[in-house]
Amino acid sequence: MESNNKPILYWSLLTFKDLNFYIASTSKGLAFVGSPNKPFEELSEWANKRFSGSPLMEAGEKLEPYAVEITEYLEGKRKTFTVPFDYDGTAFQLAVWNALCAIPYGQTRSYSDIANSINKPAAVRAVGAAIGANPVLITVPCHRVVGKNGSLTGYRGGFEMKTRLLDLERQVSASKE
Repeated sequence: MESNNKPILYWSLLTFKDLNFYIASTSKGLAFVGSPNKPFEELSEWANKRFSGSPLMEAGEKLEPYAVEITEYLEGKRKTFTVPFDYDGTAFQLAVWNALCAIPYGQTRSYSDIANSINKPAAVRAVGAAIGANPVLITVPCHRVVGKNGSLTGYRGGFEMKTRLLDLERQVSASKE
């Protein structure tokens, strides 16, 4: 169903242990994974910017396939995502987000590594901005990007969440070796 030629944004609250994430999709795929324990306003502000005029409709059942895969990931049972995505960005952002998806589970890359992988070695700051604009946390693994010296750097989900995700991936990778 479309409204005024604007796609409906379906949303749900995903709860996993002590974490709550707002997630949203269009009829085409997952479009947003919010920061942990942030209010609904994070989703509504993003929706107003990226899907101006699109109605927001709570639809837990419609979001179930996405919630299941994210939960499996957070439980250490899933390393890759098979659900469709519907994120929109510039050609540069899409190149960066695709490069993020190519970072193997349990590994990290630097901003410079990402810039080099998309053949834009001088665009390290722009890579950082594109990573910061990633609308689908966890599923497009921007948490796997660290500073050149291996230090933790900014993450929309917060440093605590970034550390938690990286630790989860290291533990799962180590237990399977």
